[in-house]
Amino acid sequence: MVSTGFQDEQRLAFGRVAELYDRARPSYPAGAIDDVLEHGGLGVGARVLEVGAGTGKLTVLLAARGLRVLALEPSGAMAAVARANCADLGGVRIVEAEFEGWQPSECFPALVCAAAWHWIDPGQRCRLAYQALAPGATLAALWTFPDWSRCALRDALSDAYRAGAPPLAPDFPMHPDSEPERLVGARPGRVRDGGQWAAEIAGSAGAFVAPETRLHPCSATYTADQYIDLLQTHQDHILLGPEQRRRLLDAVAEAITSRGDSIELPLVTHVCLARRAANPLETSPAPGELSATLRFWPESRKGS
Repeated sequence: MVSTGFQDEQRLAFGRVAELYDRARPSYPAGAIDDVLEHGGLGVGARVLEVGAGTGKLTVLLAARGLRVLALEPSGAMAAVARANCADLGGVRIVEAEFEGWQPSECFPALVCAAAWHWIDPGQRCRLAYQALAPGATLAALWTFPDWSRCALRDALSDAYRAGAPPLAPDFPMHPDSEPERLVGARPGRVRDGGQWAAEIAGSAGAFVAPETRLHPCSATYTADQYIDLLQTHQDHILLGPEQRRRLLDAVAEAITSRGDSIELPLVTHVCLARRAANPLETSPAPGELSATLRFWPESRKGS
């Protein structure tokens, strides 16, 4: 069994709601894809590795730019939806596999990972990425987080969470009392090299260099029903007991409908980039030496 700091129940919870995940989760902005292509110098026909492909949200965007994609996804249910989404796209192969147990047979010019880097064993992920990439290649990890500081309904939703699910800690980004921006150490409207992504790369024992984070603020508008669907694709909500989840979702729906017909949720997509070291590592560090300092979310609690 892979040791990621998260239980497999948490990492693979999304497979329980694969179809809903595909329908409810937002896509990624064109500018984020531009960042990956520009950083990697990727043109039509380039073959890239995607890790934690989910239902293919990012996969289809990469393929639409003419890239050939080998996409790994550990959940059979999520991989099945990804295959269906990519059925009419050339150059895409979906492989049901954990990154930790997969062996590359080639070196790729880029590795991309959307909303999944934190689910990979923190003691192995940089080493495995290094082994899969060519010298100078691009490592790109993407996340889209709410910017709760700009959400008009934050206080009302906070009240709903305290009433409906008091034990649910604000450790994951859809809880309105969470601070998702601190997870990668950046604020909207700024491009910074600091924060936890820089710590990730600094802790890679020389495997990766030149960390940077590029930000793409946007917003999405949801009806109450659509927002409830979205919440049910986040594993801290999936893993609540049925009765507690029902109470929470009812309270959230009431917070939205009592104040209008919808919620506008400000979002920020983080594109975290680094470059694979051009020279071989002088030593072969033990897996635990890589990324040992970075924890994107607390490991001791269930939480997306």
